[in-house]
Amino acid sequence: MDISKKKFGELDGKPIYSYTLKMANGFEVTSINYGCIITDLKVPDAKGQLENVVLEFDRLEDYQEYSPYFGAVIGRVAGRINKASFSLEGKTYNLPVNDGNNHLHGGNTGLDRVVWEATLLEEKDFIGVEYSYLSPDGEEGYPGNVRLKVRYTIDNQCKLTISYEGTSDQATLLNLTNHTYFNLSGNGKRDILQHVLTLKSDQFLELNDELIPTGEFLPVQNTAFDFQQGRTIEEGILSTHPQNILAGHGYDHPFILTSNYNREILLEDPESGRSLTMETDEPCVVLYTGNQLAGDFKIRDLTAKKYLALCLETQKHPDAIHHSHFPSIVLNKNEVYRSHTSYTFSVSK
Repeated sequence: MDISKKKFGELDGKPIYSYTLKMANGFEVTSINYGCIITDLKVPDAKGQLENVVLEFDRLEDYQEYSPYFGAVIGRVAGRINKASFSLEGKTYNLPVNDGNNHLHGGNTGLDRVVWEATLLEEKDFIGVEYSYLSPDGEEGYPGNVRLKVRYTIDNQCKLTISYEGTSDQATLLNLTNHTYFNLSGNGKRDILQHVLTLKSDQFLELNDELIPTGEFLPVQNTAFDFQQGRTIEEGILSTHPQNILAGHGYDHPFILTSNYNREILLEDPESGRSLTMETDEPCVVLYTGNQLAGDFKIRDLTAKKYLALCLETQKHPDAIHHSHFPSIVLNKNEVYRSHTSYTFSVSK
């Protein structure tokens, strides 16, 4: 086990550092204290070749200018908040409008765009880095001074665990996730259309034309949203289902999980032999298939293009503050917010 630290860049005169966690078997995760961004995640393929399976930049400036939330912690609230406002304890809060008429992923300067403090962790069975940040009362329009911790740990089983913790001195909203873009082919050599996804989910949330949940739960049965027995991502890209078309010919949908800590999310790339198994205590996962991933920028030596990678964002239901039948994302004064998701990588021989 090894932990290394090096300077990644500089922001407003403050150094930004990268922290690399590496196991003896070659499993390696690198993150930076800007946005808790995971910049590299190296795992072997079926032939033992180590390659990066996430999208990333190698310059801080590119994250600031181009990044569609590559690898970052998202908050205070992941996803969209309808009309960029909400009411809590009799008071209305107005948030930055940064996605059409709505508020997206914590605003213009969400948790993905701030500098976190880092503490290195080294135990007998794992190594890690713990990031901490105080989000002040009123930041991006949200109430409460919120103390946050995000912990990344890895072990010899090729498992990355992300743990979140938060407390507030007054009632607020909190719904965190990680926005890593996965491509199991390795170094982005192919798109993700032939990746096979299996989800323990029999419902997904219907979206309106602004990609806000309508509040309706739709059954997956007999649709391109049924991943219970596994299906390729391409099937959803080619689907004529109105919800696939609405999302830009793909997925940008919350799937309601029917099981937790039970191999509920499985992503496989048959050609490389790599697979990713995710387990979480969250009630849903947002599948985003990179439908809008395009632009005049390079992702290291790759050109940005649709379907180059996908996100699996474990969280509570988006826009929950406007739907009383969704799990609550209200964090009351002195309560402790906790969330855990693990990512275990393996290969088929």
